[in-house]
Amino acid sequence: MFIGIDLGTSSVKTILIDHDQNIICSTNSSLSIQSSKDGYSEQNPEDWINATLDCLAKLQSLNSKEFQETISIGISGHMHGATLLDKDEKIIRPCILWNDTRSSKECIEFENQDFDVRNISGNITMPGFTAPKINWIKNNEKEHFKKIHKVLLPKDYLRFYLTGEYYSEMSDASGTLWLNVLNRTWSNKLLACSYLEEKHMPKLVEGNENTGYLKKSLAQKFNFKKNVSVVGGAGDNAAAAVGMGITNIDQSFISLGTSGVFFTPTENFLSNTGDAVHSFCHCLPDKWHLMSVMLSASNCLDWICSITNTTIPSALQNVEKFYNEDGLSLNSSYFLPYLSGERTPHNDPNVRGSFHSLKTSTNPSELQYAVIEGVSFGILDGVNSILKINSNFENIFMVGGGSKSKFWNQLISTLLNRTLSICDQSEFGAALGVARLAMFADSNITDKKNIVKEIKIREKFNPNVNKSDVLLKRYQHWKNIYLENKI
Repeated sequence: MFIGIDLGTSSVKTILIDHDQNIICSTNSSLSIQSSKDGYSEQNPEDWINATLDCLAKLQSLNSKEFQETISIGISGHMHGATLLDKDEKIIRPCILWNDTRSSKECIEFENQDFDVRNISGNITMPGFTAPKINWIKNNEKEHFKKIHKVLLPKDYLRFYLTGEYYSEMSDASGTLWLNVLNRTWSNKLLACSYLEEKHMPKLVEGNENTGYLKKSLAQKFNFKKNVSVVGGAGDNAAAAVGMGITNIDQSFISLGTSGVFFTPTENFLSNTGDAVHSFCHCLPDKWHLMSVMLSASNCLDWICSITNTTIPSALQNVEKFYNEDGLSLNSSYFLPYLSGERTPHNDPNVRGSFHSLKTSTNPSELQYAVIEGVSFGILDGVNSILKINSNFENIFMVGGGSKSKFWNQLISTLLNRTLSICDQSEFGAALGVARLAMFADSNITDKKNIVKEIKIREKFNPNVNKSDVLLKRYQHWKNIYLENKI
């Protein structure tokens, strides 16, 4: 048996799988975000521990016999978070999360060096990444900066709690801006940009390598029969990719979760910092990937439903009716989905969401449609940014909460002019991915090549050619709205 733990922004999810990758059971436990100011986003790492223990206890209660036979654990986590420990291994302050935008000034400071920072990191410096967060702490919380003994990413703090070991792996470490992404090593030059040294960082492994064993106290607490190992795991999107079997250059996926992501593997290191494309290591050896990220995706739908006092299912019905029956035109309302700033392609932490072309006749359905469409345009922006340097991908899978909407899948398929696929078990994406990585620790599995396989396609969506012209014209107008309103 193998356990996958997915430390998400809004919840911790766990699954238990057997050697045939059948999902025995799954559990989840909610998390909350603290936002004391506009652009601030933090979590208490102790909440991750409590939620994880809650999930493991639920797994144990659901399937005690199978649970006790666990061989290894894999961990996925939301990326970029700055979790700081002092010399006594205590948390210094709440973790600053990936969608926190307070460090825009520090991004300029980080890149103001006598060498090309982007050439080593492979990425443009953004407030969401870990490095500028540390620079912000140095500039604004000197007493906290002086205490730093270790800087850990969220899942790696969870690993430390489980094993007592300091490790990270390549996919998550790529999002710190301290990794030489080509060489898959910490860069002393990049660390120095944040006034850190390699001693402040965890050791690096690949995602399928062992990083230690579950503490005896935890093994006894959950009555595990074996010495349970914990593998490197992966950042959330790389983990989701492995969960779907996406490790080859012709594959890709779009995630409509809290953030919006387009992800595609590459055989070599590629980079497009001009469009704020993320260039990261994959979580398996000798593989890389490109990724576009928009900071607000399905949470835009949550927001407009709250504002209009509408349930999500009702809003999606309204949107589909507006699109098909109410006469979508170039004059219909537009929405810029930048509620928390934006990464790809603008790298603009200060831009905010906005409606445009509002009329006295504008109703909630039209606003709800504009939100769905605006997020979809943002996904197209990201795909186009990656197409500038890589066009190998053909098969695109849809994941995340937004992918449950057939209408939304159809809309994006039409915008991209590509077929999109929905997979069985895609809701387990990241948790399944790291459970698969955990299987590499089992010495009894001799055929490791077949652990990561593409999961079964349940449904496909093809472009609606009757709508493509008006959508693409609206997309061009939408892009101009951003340029005209850029501060």
